[in-house]
Amino acid sequence: MKKIGIIGFGGRMQSLVMNEFGCFPELQIVAIADADTEGAKERANNTKNLNAKAVTFYEKGEDMLDNEQLDGVFVGTRCNLHKNYAVEVLKRKLPLFLEKPVVISLEEYNELKEAVESYEGVGMTSFPLRLTEILEKVKEIYDSGVLGTLSQVQAYNNVPYGRVYYKYWYRDESITGGLFLQKATHDLDYINYVLGMQPVELCAMESKMVYKGDMPADLKCENCPEYDTCYESTKVIREQAQEEPNGEYCSYGEDVGNHDSATILMRYANGMHAVYTQNFVARKEAGRRGMRMIGQQATIEFDWTTNEIKLFSHDKNTVEHILVRPTSGEGHGGGDNRLIRDFVAILNGDTSRSSLRDGLQSAYLCLKAKESAQQRMFITL
Repeated sequence: MKKIGIIGFGGRMQSLVMNEFGCFPELQIVAIADADTEGAKERANNTKNLNAKAVTFYEKGEDMLDNEQLDGVFVGTRCNLHKNYAVEVLKRKLPLFLEKPVVISLEEYNELKEAVESYEGVGMTSFPLRLTEILEKVKEIYDSGVLGTLSQVQAYNNVPYGRVYYKYWYRDESITGGLFLQKATHDLDYINYVLGMQPVELCAMESKMVYKGDMPADLKCENCPEYDTCYESTKVIREQAQEEPNGEYCSYGEDVGNHDSATILMRYANGMHAVYTQNFVARKEAGRRGMRMIGQQATIEFDWTTNEIKLFSHDKNTVEHILVRPTSGEGHGGGDNRLIRDFVAILNGDTSRSSLRDGLQSAYLCLKAKESAQQRMFITL
């Protein structure tokens, strides 16, 4: 039995425990630290695969680390605390599961990088997309050489639940670091993982066309005079879009951060370039997430929303359709289950396919993309 502690028991950690821990009975959650201790207790009591009566609750993560004999630690706090607790866990040489983004500033990047290099603790980053079965198949096809010389990569992420980044606490960039770090950190990681190389130069552009305005800070939809008519009000979303809103605040408040679309262009040492674009205005079936890789002999594309790979031959006039249904859980296309499997491997002395260094590298690219977009310039990496 492996004794596990969790620092920050919010929606993400609760989802992992409920949906994935049932496959790993050797993991026993014995301690949870959360600033909202009462809220954490309530969530724990309503979480499958967790015996809340056997858990000791703490307000501060440091107290949990000092008082519990743990075999491993999950950190799922809000983003601005990821680095601090990661360093504390690494100091104690405990296996670490760190939610993304691993850092939200270049200063934090340097501090966590130093900690990873200085301490003997091992850890992994929550990058489920690189572990999904569909991406493994795409990488296998790419590595086979069937595409021929690669000309370009085109990747995209149209987020159908994007309202959460304007109507909920995610709107505060001082907590999240912004939407490059919230979304692109996943996508840049899987792009470079498939390619097996890192870019040497990038530039980025971002736009805020929809979610901007001068409504009062912290205004809630229900307190707004336009509650009955505003396209983004919680009432209209429920009645017209027939979906539950992701948050309760005004999307047009003067305190709303985050772009609503952005694009990153990356150049590699061999001269090939990749383009990645993300959008938070698309809704329902307009949402999609995937990539197209265009080679001289063939093109391959895939999308997580359809679980389908298409392989277009350029000289045989054929299109091969490959349907990849997750067989190891549903979270992030089966990637969440594989993340926990990798963490169990770490506890048993093995390594993860999604390391802390992978998390650092992707966060660095996102921070440089943010810098590029703000300064309107190419950046050498």
